[in-house]
Amino acid sequence: MDRSRLPDQVILVDESDRPLGAAQKLAAHENGGRLHRAFSVFIFNSAGQMLLQRRSARKYHFGGLWTNACCSHPRPGESLAEAAVARLREEFGFDADLRVAFSFTYREVDPASGLTEHEFDHVFIGRFDGHPLPNPEEIDDWKWVHTQALAKDVRDNSAHYTPWFRIALERVLPMAPSPSDVDLTSPAPSPFGRGPG
Repeated sequence: MDRSRLPDQVILVDESDRPLGAAQKLAAHENGGRLHRAFSVFIFNSAGQMLLQRRSARKYHFGGLWTNACCSHPRPGESLAEAAVARLREEFGFDADLRVAFSFTYREVDPASGLTEHEFDHVFIGRFDGHPLPNPEEIDDWKWVHTQALAKDVRDNSAHYTPWFRIALERVLPMAPSPSDVDLTSPAPSPFGRGPG
């Protein structure tokens, strides 16, 4: 499905994720936010590292913060799985087999923009061992980071990360590759270092 042909709208839902209609994306984030369907994609590699991106400072909300590989909203007429695969390709230039892990609801206000995220967020997990091709229009920086270093940095520097990422991370980390697959003798990447390449 060509996402560019779909309206730039989000799917409004109730607390059980039942569709209630649609709204323009920006309007759904104004005046305290309206609950809408969303997804967040978390990507691991076989070394036990998680792929992170720093959102473009030009994003309309929560710009410049570190977060999971990608996140967005399915548009009316688009399934969650279709949207998640398409958005990962748009932002990082690769495909991965994704599976739904869990979902949660949250509401957070971005103090910089005054906009509110109120989402029924479906979390997808996938694995990728190739070389990402980040879209500079969407991503200011990126990195692979060992989960041990990541968990510590999120505790110590929570304001550097998006709110949905912080909420989901505790449930996502146990889904990382087994520690037996990770080379614990290699130094962990700097929490704010650029990705390789």
